[in-house]
Amino acid sequence: MLKRNLSSVAMSLVELIIGILLLVNPIGFTSGIIIAFGIVLMIMGISKTIKYFRTEPEKAAVSQILVKGLLMILAGAFCAFNSHWFIATFPVLTLVYGVVILITGITKIQWTIDIIRMKRSKWFWMVISAAISVLCGIAVITNPFSTTAVLWMFIGIALIVDAVFDMIGGIFGNRAKKEDETETHDS
Repeated sequence: MLKRNLSSVAMSLVELIIGILLLVNPIGFTSGIIIAFGIVLMIMGISKTIKYFRTEPEKAAVSQILVKGLLMILAGAFCAFNSHWFIATFPVLTLVYGVVILITGITKIQWTIDIIRMKRSKWFWMVISAAISVLCGIAVITNPFSTTAVLWMFIGIALIVDAVFDMIGGIFGNRAKKEDETETHDS
């Protein structure tokens, strides 16, 4: 069961960790992620630039590797040395995040309906998970919070709650599937 759901469990654990880190130090965590992303981009850009000079001139001219490498280096440097810009544009990024949560919730609605249509038991965990995702997405998009810090705390809590319900839904969903399959074979 764990092998079948390893990616789901891993995603839930990542959500849980990110939620906790956002609760503990939202600005520091976000800055750290942006800086780390910038460093990774710069390393990839340097690698592409080196690859350009090691590639045969005819192939290198067609591939545009040098342009891609230099753009990655510039984008990485911007992220690594200007993480505060992203913090300042947080309201826009939050809107994008809210839309992603809402789409995830809508996807979970489909999964819930699929589970109900397949007559599986314990589908209510998916209903709860879908409802939480949709409500959190709407809350983040409408931003009824007084400060950015409160919004980040809400996002952290929402990630933690969503991750927990995803794990519970995955565990009980698989158990229900096994129970349903056992009942079908016994009949």
